[in-house]
Amino acid sequence: MMSAASSIQIRRLEPADAPRWDAFVERVPGGTFFHRAGWKRVLEEAFGHSAHFLYAESETGDILGVLPLGHVRSRLFGNALVSTPFCVYGGSLSESPEIANQLDAEACRLAEALKVDHLELRYRSARHTDWPSKDLYVTFRKPIDPDPEHNLLAIPRKQRAMVRKGIQAGLESRVDTDIETLHRIYSESVRNLGTPVFSRTYFRVLKDVFGEDCQTLTVHHHGTPVAAVLNFFFRDEVLPYYGGGTLEARALKANDFMYWEVMRRACERGVRLFDFGRSKRGTGSFDFKRNWGFEPESMRYEYHLVRSSQVPDINPLNPKYRLFIEGWKRLPLPLSRLMGPWLSRSLG
Repeated sequence: MMSAASSIQIRRLEPADAPRWDAFVERVPGGTFFHRAGWKRVLEEAFGHSAHFLYAESETGDILGVLPLGHVRSRLFGNALVSTPFCVYGGSLSESPEIANQLDAEACRLAEALKVDHLELRYRSARHTDWPSKDLYVTFRKPIDPDPEHNLLAIPRKQRAMVRKGIQAGLESRVDTDIETLHRIYSESVRNLGTPVFSRTYFRVLKDVFGEDCQTLTVHHHGTPVAAVLNFFFRDEVLPYYGGGTLEARALKANDFMYWEVMRRACERGVRLFDFGRSKRGTGSFDFKRNWGFEPESMRYEYHLVRSSQVPDINPLNPKYRLFIEGWKRLPLPLSRLMGPWLSRSLG
């Protein structure tokens, strides 16, 4: 596969290429955890999706740009090529705008060849101003101080009071490898929100692929787990990504305590940026993150339409999904755990 510039080749990621792919992502300022090569294995093993990870290579064999892509096909939710499915960020990554554009052009050609409905590139800022786009999501990112006490005092007063109530309730946090407890708590939490849960296999593959950069933190009350979160680490950033609490967690302020413990422990580890991830405007999670003193940063998801005539609108705020969401909230928990992974694999 040759790019428009004869001196650059666009290649497909092979297992042997992964170390230099990741070294490039680590080095380039715009790199994110979601550009890492390991997501190819995650998409293939945890979800059974095809992954097309493209990179631009110079004549001397140097990687000059990368673009991770996953092909998500579903009878219910459509057929899409996405960078990157199940991830907050994505899109082409390069220090050269020209090379980034070459990678995006190759993605468009691939989308046409695969006859998908659309190609979706998840950028943090505008890249192709002439492409259809949506700004439904915002992200919340904030530097943290080397001193944990400074970080606690930087939390707005009302939210800080919630954290202190959790401390006073005798809550304790533990860093562990307990996927079963994490999944049990997380599945209960997302069922209560009307959202299909991911499979245990997905969480296990994440831990296996990313190792120490994928860490579980569990909150206990008198020895009983009441909240848990899976955190991603990249460079000097931490991203609490999949988290939830039991019914008891609310009264104990366990979720508030949990995110504080993620911040406190990350600070002690030398992390200097806390990424609270994406939220939709007008939702409870949006308000929760603002209450922590984080300001929303607009994101731009851009689309190349192939077989579809309009940008997709697959999100819980779409009125046509309201009945499904309300019905899912009422499902018995065991049934939601059985059915959820089948649906969630298509919600990339």
